[in-house]
Amino acid sequence: MPLTNAPRLLSERLILRGPEPRDMEPVIAFLQDETRASGFGHIPERGAAWRWFALNVGHWHIQGYGYFTIETKTGEIAGISGIWNPETWPEPEVGWVVFDGFEGRGIAYEAACRVRRWAYEELGFATLTSNIVPGNDRSIALAERMGATYERSYHNTNMGENMLFRHPAQEAAL
Repeated sequence: MPLTNAPRLLSERLILRGPEPRDMEPVIAFLQDETRASGFGHIPERGAAWRWFALNVGHWHIQGYGYFTIETKTGEIAGISGIWNPETWPEPEVGWVVFDGFEGRGIAYEAACRVRRWAYEELGFATLTSNIVPGNDRSIALAERMGATYERSYHNTNMGENMLFRHPAQEAAL
């Protein structure tokens, strides 16, 4: 049962869809994993992690976009990727996370590129950023692989020090 009016996006190997109740446990497990969620926002308390899941559903309703669930075409829930811009964010960002066991397969890259294309083509964004915690070398490498360049550092009230990477304009990104 969809919880939002998110579109269903397809890529070569993935289905990107809005959050559903069955996604709650994998998302909560990810958020509670201190090592895996350190660059995204580790949430040790289950109730607070549940509230983040609900926040994403609300973000879709308020902003018209949010994090998609990344599902493989074989039906596995592999992570989340989407456009995020809650209160205090400097501007909309494309973000990505893959769950345990899905690293190193290019899933985050494929999902983030598809999300960015959707944001440019369907939402009409002229630019996007990715906000990355210093030391998150895998996310920095992925942002750079997508053509994003480091622009500046800033203090994120939720995450502390962040590096803001600017994605290329639509014409250069597609």
